[in-house]
Amino acid sequence: MASVDTHLEHEVQPANWDGASEPFKASYGKLMMWYFLLSDAFTFAGFLIAYGTLRFSSNTWPLPDFVFAKVPELIYSGEAPLIFVTFMTFVLIISSVTMVRAVQEGHHGNQRGVVFWMFLTVLGGATFLGCQAWEWTTLIQGENVSVTRNPFGTNVYDGEYLDADGKSTGKTFKAGESYLIQSPHHLMDAAVKNDGHNIYSVEQVEKLEKAVDASGRSKFVDANGLLTPPIKFTSGDVAGTSATQAYGPKAFGALFFFITGFHGFHVLSGVVFLVLIMLNAASGLYHRRGNHYEMVEKIGLYWHFVDLVWVFVFLVFYLL
Repeated sequence: MASVDTHLEHEVQPANWDGASEPFKASYGKLMMWYFLLSDAFTFAGFLIAYGTLRFSSNTWPLPDFVFAKVPELIYSGEAPLIFVTFMTFVLIISSVTMVRAVQEGHHGNQRGVVFWMFLTVLGGATFLGCQAWEWTTLIQGENVSVTRNPFGTNVYDGEYLDADGKSTGKTFKAGESYLIQSPHHLMDAAVKNDGHNIYSVEQVEKLEKAVDASGRSKFVDANGLLTPPIKFTSGDVAGTSATQAYGPKAFGALFFFITGFHGFHVLSGVVFLVLIMLNAASGLYHRRGNHYEMVEKIGLYWHFVDLVWVFVFLVFYLL
């Protein structure tokens, strides 16, 4: 009978989920951070699934190798597809490594080590934001992309480019190839530089700008000042039909700026919190608390999440 009582006594011992006990040995703060990150992961997943759905349901979509080929002229004068965004990704991943080192130094109570590695993490985050600002500026000012206008697209049929008189320019295109409807001035610069976008000569561009219809309106320059070059289809169900080159799907610009901007907001928020926590660590606040710099560990969880989300954004936008 005594053995039964002892057994029952053993079974009613307080469990980990009773009051004043930390589940999984995680503090309340870290547990709430995990809840937040889980809900944020669902949000990003919804955005990326929406992008993928529209991407693969459209018969024409900009090719990343063509859209994201620009590199700052200080680094390289030509085009290098996806090189710049690869550098951005590398910087963000390295910042995760420096964040790990900051957490490790916190566990060892090394105040100077925490501050040093957190400073490098802040530097990495700021570099990423600067690169993203350059990328946005290039697309908005250089390529005329907006949330409602996308000059990038891919051809559905084979065809050839025509001049303002409807005659062939000798430039052809194939179905699936990328194109960029550029502004007249941008196209003229490209014609002079001969950097791969030379569809028309400078004289032909000027002729297109001056071509007007019966009402006196420009035939090939739209209200936004973008040139819509005339083309003639040579294959498919519309062979022999002439038209102007259409814009790409509007959803591309809207989704790109919204999703990368939403992630950029997370990075910016993370950099701000990293700076505040770094200053607190430098003042000795966390050392006096004697809790192994738990606040540094919590912001580290957030920063690793932001880096992980970028890996999926990079996969969906830049590789698919």
